[in-house]
Amino acid sequence: MDMLFVIASYLVGAIPFGLVLGRLSGVDVRNSGSGNIGATNVTRLLGKKLGVATLVLDSLKGFVPIYLAYRLLPESNSKELIMMLCGIMAVVGHMFPVYLRFQGGKGVATGLGLFLFLSPAAIAISLVIFVATVAVSGFVSAGSLLASGLFPLWLWLFGKSPLMIATGGVIGVLIWAKHRENIARLIRGEEKTWKKNKSADA
Repeated sequence: MDMLFVIASYLVGAIPFGLVLGRLSGVDVRNSGSGNIGATNVTRLLGKKLGVATLVLDSLKGFVPIYLAYRLLPESNSKELIMMLCGIMAVVGHMFPVYLRFQGGKGVATGLGLFLFLSPAAIAISLVIFVATVAVSGFVSAGSLLASGLFPLWLWLFGKSPLMIATGGVIGVLIWAKHRENIARLIRGEEKTWKKNKSADA
């Protein structure tokens, strides 16, 4: 029974909301912009409203599975472990969706939903870091990397359990791994920046 929650979490996480919203608008987001199915690329291609919708839906994919596991699973010595596995697998589902031949997004929004369940206070700090980093650098990827990389530290400072801290660390590593191309472009100075886009549009 416990593993059914974990499997269901993966299948929910694998739902490609960005792709679905894009197709409803007549655009396959995988063929334009960065080719990513996440909120950032949807925003670039289809505007803020659909970008925000993608962000919210992808975040819910991370929050709902672990919340339901918390509410529905009976109390046991393994409950917290199963809950954390549900959260991790939801993010893994977004990154490697079976519906899209395991070619998915980078997990930031889905990780956000999971992190929101783990610690709203830590999310508040991470959002400040994300916004400040993007405002200063212009790079969404840099904000995502810094915020996700530091999240386990906030969990530790807020006294969360070792399992929660480890879960934050696993998600951070996965997000960094999925951003390896962004990291390479940042190093080369070739990463797309919102500041340049705004300048070009002005």
